Amino acid sequence: MGTKQDSPPWLEWPLGSRVVVRRRLPEGGYSDVLGELVYRSAEAVEVLGHTGTERIEAAEIAVGKVVPPPPERRAYRERG
Repeated sequence: MGTKQDSPPWLEWPLGSRVVVRRRLPEGGYSDVLGELVYRSAEAVEVLGHTGTERIEAAEIAVGKVVPPPPERRAYRERG
């Protein structure tokens, strides 16, 4: 039977939370995916970002974490 230490850390992230996941790219290097966590399993996570939902397989995940909500937009003020 597995322990908490054996499970991937993203299984602890609350669904609906804002996360950033750094994925390994096949050609080398990394790419970050930022958005709302909509699915998680030991095999993959799915993150809803500005460009839609992205599935990141466990083997591609280098690191990730829950991040705070984006800052509120400042109101536009006309100069004059």
